[in-house]
Amino acid sequence: MHISDLRHRLRSLGALPVHEDRVLRRWAMAQPQEGGRKQLQHFLPLALRAELPAITDELAGLARLHSEHPGDDGSARLLVALRDGQQVESVLLPPDRPKRRPSQATSGGGLCVSSQVGCAVGCVFCMTGQGGLVRQLGSAEIVAQVVLARTLRPVNKVVFMGMGEPAHNLDAVMEAIQLLGTGGGIGHKNLVFSTVGDPRVFEHLETLGQGEVKPALALSLHSTFARKRAELLPRAPRFDPAGLVEAGERYARASGYPIQFQWTLIEGVNDGDDEIEGIVRLLSGKYALMNMIPYNAVDGLSFRRPSWERAAEIARTLHRRGILTKLRQSAGQDVDAGCGQLRARAQAPTRRIAIAVAQG
Repeated sequence: MHISDLRHRLRSLGALPVHEDRVLRRWAMAQPQEGGRKQLQHFLPLALRAELPAITDELAGLARLHSEHPGDDGSARLLVALRDGQQVESVLLPPDRPKRRPSQATSGGGLCVSSQVGCAVGCVFCMTGQGGLVRQLGSAEIVAQVVLARTLRPVNKVVFMGMGEPAHNLDAVMEAIQLLGTGGGIGHKNLVFSTVGDPRVFEHLETLGQGEVKPALALSLHSTFARKRAELLPRAPRFDPAGLVEAGERYARASGYPIQFQWTLIEGVNDGDDEIEGIVRLLSGKYALMNMIPYNAVDGLSFRRPSWERAAEIARTLHRRGILTKLRQSAGQDVDAGCGQLRARAQAPTRRIAIAVAQG
């Protein structure tokens, strides 16, 4: 289901724009349709009121919690069941903590959502990329992950860094961002569009007009060398690292948000001094932030994360050389659930049974 389909259905039941917005807002905020200052019988058209319980049940069925895996860091990895039986992953990120009272969490945290079942980019270090793309998510299925998460805890930031490449599902992702940034109550800079870098993304974002939701942008870099980056991201657009940085810089200046560069730190692959020099060369003077994320081990893959001491040394070196760098932990590492692993484990028994039957 797409949000545009839902809007069309509401209009067919006599809804005016103000009625549409109310229904969508209360859904996106995980609030009951019966709530609010105006009673439904005094506000919504009769045909819409009659159909609203069925619509509410249908929306609730878009994303249901299959299992929850809490981490010691305050995160929780969610395996989410979709209406057709497919599964995706969402991650409740550790809550923000105020500077003056570090012992107390603020009223909300972030959520990492998926935009596809599987992924076509095929990053060699990622479990999601190993199985390829299964299908796209509809924009309503994307928002439904936020709604589900909001039944568990407050959400005030949404990052599109889960399963899938958002650029490959651009229309649906942007439709979800539009609703979340308006009726969904998420600040525009707290909507983070993450991509390996696709010219279509920049073309679309650069054409957004006044009043439209402009998300922050996170670009997966992973190497400053074009050949190595192509090996790590084999089916990503052939975007030279320098060209990707320049495209990000243009959007950063236009939107007023610094570009976040994502760097999965892999031992012996992209943690060398040559990469440090490359980062300094590309990012010096740029309106940008480098997020260094030590690799989260994936079952069956030989890649390893460097020691925390080496990761910290890299971050300190970049800081000393003028590159704003944050060393981050992948949320929920203690539950060994890198993106795609929960889904793979849930499906593994089914696959083994199917193979056994076929051989028999």
